[in-house]
Parts: sequence; structure tokens; C-alpha cells
Amino acid sequence: MSVSRRTGRFAGMLQRGVPASLSRMVSGMVVALAAGADGARSAAPVDEWIDKNTGHRVIRLSRREGSNSSFYFHQNPFTAKGDKMVFMGTTQQGRRAFAVDLETLEIERVTDEDCGHQVVAPKRRELFCQKSGGVYAVHLDTHRKRKIGQIPAEWTQGGGFSVNADETRLLGYFAKGIAPFYTKPRSRWFTEIYEAKLPNALYTIEIETGEARVFYRENTWLGHVQFSPTDPTLLMFCHEGPWHRLDRIWLVRTDGGGLRKIHERTVKDEIWGHEFWDPSGKRVWFDLQIPRGKTFYLAGADITTGDQIRYPLTRDQWCVHYNISADGSMFCGDGGGARSVARAKDGKWIYLFRPTGGRLKVERLCSLARHDYRLEPNVHFTPDGKWVVFRSNMHGSSQVYAVEVERRIK
Repeated sequence: MSVSRRTGRFAGMLQRGVPASLSRMVSGMVVALAAGADGARSAAPVDEWIDKNTGHRVIRLSRREGSNSSFYFHQNPFTAKGDKMVFMGTTQQGRRAFAVDLETLEIERVTDEDCGHQVVAPKRRELFCQKSGGVYAVHLDTHRKRKIGQIPAEWTQGGGFSVNADETRLLGYFAKGIAPFYTKPRSRWFTEIYEAKLPNALYTIEIETGEARVFYRENTWLGHVQFSPTDPTLLMFCHEGPWHRLDRIWLVRTDGGGLRKIHERTVKDEIWGHEFWDPSGKRVWFDLQIPRGKTFYLAGADITTGDQIRYPLTRDQWCVHYNISADGSMFCGDGGGARSVARAKDGKWIYLFRPTGGRLKVERLCSLARHDYRLEPNVHFTPDGKWVVFRSNMHGSSQVYAVEVERRIK
């Protein structure tokens, strides 16, 4: 996220680098700082503040009416240049996609219709999504919409998309007959879908021709499809369901070959998941607990050798999701608090983790003390690694925020 100007009396405190658009909210920030606010005292969304616990600056990216949410943690929302980010927001007409300029914080509506399975192809500068079986691309600058192709109705009962490394293919998944399960409480459907052994499949869509093809089938609940960031034909997916009852992370090729597990269970109730790629494409990272809720690691497995790096974490440092910066030098996490199997006493934070000597140097960036973790924060680094983006309901409605990695107030 680019920042370029100083604003009045904050020049000495915030130093250089405040976006021009932030100057319009300076008066509100004065009040917040004077009150020692942490951004969690207001019933209405707050546009910016300095977290009183950490000294890090937080800004709201979704400065518009309605409820707003960022993408799931492994779905890319950014352009390659890092100048724009897509998020979803409610309108009187329904849910729409919006793009925020990360320099000016100006917001544009990108779609005129609701759509699902959203992901941004960073070099193409296009948002890909699906509606009623139609697969569409919308350019983030011109807003030109084009239909890629059509998929069968049963294929829409799943998720995705992911874009491969050379941006020629989309990847998705579906489970035949899954829709009725979602009418039940989550405490029931999550286990029932797993036990139902529905026909599931992975499929690709050629971006230029719209050709759609199933390349892998299994009577197991599948999910979390993610193309390798470097190999256009390699992807990762998961077996979904109760983690302690399954082998979670798998790799496969787009021709259906090369199927293999990333990790083997070593003790009863050992769990691993919420996996994501290393930017190098050489390693897969995941939450590892040996056993569940007892010992916590951020673990990374080499996809060639299987060798693992395991960074230990305390119960409070455990996060629902982790993510990694584009240069691979930092991790972030969205905390967990009492929502988690960890039962942390003080884990409701946006965290920064820096690998140092085989361990992680842990820094708290932003308090989520008022956040309800039934809404997952889903952290992302901006492409330049200067901000961590997340969503939160700390002010009531769901909004999209970014906390600065550099600490401005000592």
C-alpha cells in the first residue's frame, strides 16, 4: 500500500507516509488518540486510529455504507502492482464486488450483479467469479465484463476459484448433493457432509476458451483448492471435515496424476490444516497441533523432500488462519481467542511473526478484543508487505481494515 503525504500536527508522530486521503479524518484521529482509544469503542465504523496497545496504525479500507468483507485468506484480492484490492460489500440491490485504490482509498463498484467464487488474476487485473453457472471476468480498471463459459448446475455446489501461475486456467471444486445439508445448523452439517461421502470433483476452466474439464473425482468432501504460485499444472486441495478424522492436505496435477499427501499423522488427534503456499512454490504451510489443542506449530513441508520446518507457538499465539508475505520473510495471523480449540485467554489479536533463529519473533499489531470470531478475520499481506488486511465486526458491522506493519507510535 503506497503512502505519500504528511498531515499537520501528526507529521512528527506518524512521520512520512500518510495517504493523502487520510488527512480528511485527522480530526477524528485526534479525538481517538486523546481518549486513548483502540478503535473498539464506537458503535459505528471508525476510519482510522492508533492501537493504544501496540502503537500500530489501523485504517478502514471499506469506507462505504453497508457491510463489507475481504476475501478468504488464500483467495487473492490484489493486482500484481498492489495498487488495487477487491472486497465484497452489501448494497440495496444485493452483494457486489468493489475495488479500493490503495493509494487514494477511493472505492469503485466493479460488478452490477452478485457473484461467487471470487478471485483476482493479478497480472490480468481481472476479477473472476461465477453466477448461475456462468463464469465471468471483470476488468478492474475498465469494468468490462466478459463471459468465459458455462458450467453445469451441479458444479456450482462447491467453491473456488484459484488462478494458475501463468493465468491461463481457473480451478474449482464441487460436491454433488451438498446443498440440502446447509439448511441445518453448522454443528450438524459440518460432520454430516463429511460422513455422507458425496461424489466430489476438481475441475479446471480454460480462461481463453471456456473449456471446462473434471480431472479428479473422489467420494470425499473436498475443498480449499489452490494452484501453485509457480507451477501452472500443480495444485493443492484438502479433505474437508473434522480434522482429527482425516488426512487433510493433498497435492495433485491437473491431469489427475501425482496424488500425494503432505503430512502423516504421528499421534492420536493430531490435526493440521488451513494450508497455504509459500511464494516460492517449494513449500506448503499449515497449522499443526500435536495433539489437537495441546501443542501448536506453524509448520511448512517441502513438497519435494517432505522435510518440515516447525515454528512453535503458545496457546495465545495460535491463529485461525496464517498467511505469508510476498517475499516470504514474514507471517501474519488473525488470532483465535475463546472461539478456538486452543481456548486461549488472550489470543484476540492480529499478529506479525518474523522467523528468527528457528523460532518466530511475535508482535501484536491490532487488538481484536471486541471482535466476534464467528466472523473469521482472514488476514492477507498487501503485495509490498507493509500492511496486513483483515475483516472485523469490532464496530458492529463487518468491515475491511488494514494495520501497518511498521510501528509508528513508540
